[in-house]
Amino acid sequence: MTVDSNPLAQTSLARRIIPCLDVRDGQVVKGVKFRNHRVVGEILDLARYYRDQGADELVLYDISASPENRRVDTGWVHSVAEVIDIPFCVAGGIRDVAAARRILNAGADKISVNTPAILEPTLVAELSEAFGQQCVVVGVDSVWMDEDWWVCSFTGNEKTITRTEWRTLDWLAHVESQGAGEIVLNCIDSDGVREGYDVAQLKAARQVTSLPLVASGGAGEQAHFTEVFVEADVDAALAASVFHSGYLIIDELKQTLEESQIRVRR
Repeated sequence: MTVDSNPLAQTSLARRIIPCLDVRDGQVVKGVKFRNHRVVGEILDLARYYRDQGADELVLYDISASPENRRVDTGWVHSVAEVIDIPFCVAGGIRDVAAARRILNAGADKISVNTPAILEPTLVAELSEAFGQQCVVVGVDSVWMDEDWWVCSFTGNEKTITRTEWRTLDWLAHVESQGAGEIVLNCIDSDGVREGYDVAQLKAARQVTSLPLVASGGAGEQAHFTEVFVEADVDAALAASVFHSGYLIIDELKQTLEESQIRVRR
């Protein structure tokens, strides 16, 4: 790929690579299409590992907090903040400003809301007002059904996953209007199968929001990262299993992206 053929070649914005650590019962797990989770490692071990590999940020998602109607354990949040020097975002069960403040005070740089934002229409606005837009990420779990993309809630447990009444593209526009600072679009149909990001959905999302957009779900090869940056113009690419397994090494991935004239942080 030449500079002339790559629409990202001249951009000054560096694209980010973000490992995602799904946390359950104090350990990191990974599933396929949000189901059949298995343990893949310890939180602090993986946090250090990705710090040393050159990850730009981490997302740590307590996947059972919302389904179990409980708060995130700030103990491990504080421990992560002590061992890494890159930004990290914490998600799961953040239902109000007080819960978000506990996590940010424990050392997180951002908080992410998903199901609670659907259940409480003013939550995103309240968080943005309290902490600033730059701290507020909205995670969106989206599935293709009935000829459209739909937002799902309670996705941390396969028994509780529920399709909401929100069409995904409408929801993206709504949370931007409420003060979200960033969107992570989790494409459920692609999650964990390593066949590539849902570029069609991400391209559609890019057309309805000007917020930083993070692609999530489906990474399996280095080429998938190049494709999603070039074709969908996302700001960051998030992945889990392809990094946890060691199949892709972040530093090597960044070198490949640079060779494709995609600017990354080094």
